Amino acid sequence: MTFRNVPCSPARRRIGMAYALLISSLSLIAAPADNTPSNSERIFRAGAATSNITPLLGVKLDGGIMQIGPATHVHDELHARCLVLDDGTSRLAFVVCDNTMIATEVIEDAKRMIQDAIGLDPSHVMISATHSHSTPRGLDLKLGPKNIEYNKFLSERVADGVRRAVNNLQPAIIGWGSGNKPEYVQNRRWLVEPDKVPANPFGEKGEKVVMGASPPHRIGPSGPVDPEVYVVSVRHRDGRPLAVLASYGLHYVGGIPNGVVSADYYGVFADEVQRQLGADRLSPPFLAMMANGTSGDVRTPAVPAQDYERMRVVAEDLAREAVRICAQIHYLPYASLDAAQAQLSLAVRRPNAERLAWANQVYNGVDPKAKLLTRSQVYAREARFLADYPPTVTLTLQAYRIGTLAIATAPCEVFAATGLDLKRRSPFRDSFMIELANGYYGYLPTPEQHTLGGYESWPARTAFLEIQAEPKIKESLLGLLAELKKRAPQ
Repeated sequence: MTFRNVPCSPARRRIGMAYALLISSLSLIAAPADNTPSNSERIFRAGAATSNITPLLGVKLDGGIMQIGPATHVHDELHARCLVLDDGTSRLAFVVCDNTMIATEVIEDAKRMIQDAIGLDPSHVMISATHSHSTPRGLDLKLGPKNIEYNKFLSERVADGVRRAVNNLQPAIIGWGSGNKPEYVQNRRWLVEPDKVPANPFGEKGEKVVMGASPPHRIGPSGPVDPEVYVVSVRHRDGRPLAVLASYGLHYVGGIPNGVVSADYYGVFADEVQRQLGADRLSPPFLAMMANGTSGDVRTPAVPAQDYERMRVVAEDLAREAVRICAQIHYLPYASLDAAQAQLSLAVRRPNAERLAWANQVYNGVDPKAKLLTRSQVYAREARFLADYPPTVTLTLQAYRIGTLAIATAPCEVFAATGLDLKRRSPFRDSFMIELANGYYGYLPTPEQHTLGGYESWPARTAFLEIQAEPKIKESLLGLLAELKKRAPQ
């Protein structure tokens, strides 16, 4: 809505003054009997900061399950982007890291340091990974001493970033809204003609889905995508941009050469939003951040560009959409905050005796230091690994409330159908989801998608939770949202 200065007659002025007096009188009549401060008397604050998490050259980067290679060059720096919100009673911290994924242990270490330094409860801190494939995995995969050192460095830098965001707390206004960008999301799991589906790595036939199948044998996508771009916008009281937290369900863009460190489109988005808002060199600095929504089965369609241009094309367009949303948002001078957390134990899909015997036969004689393995050798190695895995794992699930907005998180690569269903069933009018938050526990196919097979369902360290994990996680998150709704001011 655009407001213009319109000449006002004396008669209109008198009517306006009378109306203002009437509203003032009604406000006094409706005032509560107690002395509890109203929202207009409370101060909402926000602070933002970035913390550089670029690895040293030689640290191994994500290269898929087949191979992980060392960093040989840095195209653009990696960051932990931190946003802290404070309503005077509760405080929330949102951290989005330019990493492929981050282990629970690394995140817990960062949260412990945050709590020790500023007293912020871990349940009120969200730390997520973007899932860029040109960044380190913050996992203990026996990748060497440089990666072990990097994980420690990562947790320290995340903790520093949150502390710096707290140092930057300023009186603020906040709002949220969403738009749609369907052109950059495509379900990557294709239903394929039965006789055209190859055997899986275990030599089994009968699966119905192939990841990234090419025409002409594909029938159609096996599931939906979520094209919504969700934006939380924070401004200083005088209207200057302070921070933008966005979420979009796109796996990553890519087009980055092997061995090159890059934040992918997530980093370009942060720079572009700042540029388009004219928010460079503000004090304290402006921050934009793009979290990964529900993209476990989503990729971007072919973008007509080469290498680094691909991520720029996608990021610039998404930034334009985010800035458009920011301009239409109704900003609030105050929003109450809350958080809820649950621990959920799930079974691990460990190999049975037959699968383990197959794995030992296939992997027998393979050099553990071999750089290139066949697909069957990779999954034989993974089966042997899972055989020694604990029978159950415990996940941390969190949900957050900002006014009437709810944000649910899960430590998995969540399918789009799960995010769509959670938003549909949420007790809040506005909801969205952030994946790969507070840990990493692999892909999260729905039970229906498990029956179709495909890469995301094959047991490995990338997909090891029980088949019923998705409905259990979703119901637990819905329970957290219901708890937040019950506690919310009416």
